[in-house]
Amino acid sequence: MKKALIGAMVAAALAVGAAVVWTTGIEKAPTSTFVLLDGSKRTTDDLKGRVTLVNFWATSCVTCVGEMPKIAATHDKYKARGYDTLAVAMSYDPPSYVVNFAQTRKLPFQVAIDNTGAVAKAWGDVQLTPTTYIVNKRGEIVKRYVGEPDFAELHQLIEKLLAET
Repeated sequence: MKKALIGAMVAAALAVGAAVVWTTGIEKAPTSTFVLLDGSKRTTDDLKGRVTLVNFWATSCVTCVGEMPKIAATHDKYKARGYDTLAVAMSYDPPSYVVNFAQTRKLPFQVAIDNTGAVAKAWGDVQLTPTTYIVNKRGEIVKRYVGEPDFAELHQLIEKLLAET
């Protein structure tokens, strides 16, 4: 019984790690307050007017750590054109680990810590990492990725959204 349960958990983890992509249609990004590493706050309303990637991640998540350089490169590629990135560390991630990760990797975007889990809950009860949302200039979620995105496809979507008025 125990082996079957472990096998099922491993199979589920592998299925999630296969970069499953769900489109959610157009829906308004949930009202949230993001507490950044420097103690300042941003809200969902602050995202409007820019195309924003909101990434839920954890320092203990191998896929999250692996995709972070690609997220940083994407940020650097598009930031001058009205693109932003917000990385939201999960509530179970020790804040000192998050701060250390952001500083040692010199992440070029803002990082928030979701201490209470309220932000993850508001964004569809995010429990699997990485989970990434693409928000258009109107503050609407246009895509959700569970697992590492296909970055070529992601860049095409970003280009398309940046071109919109």
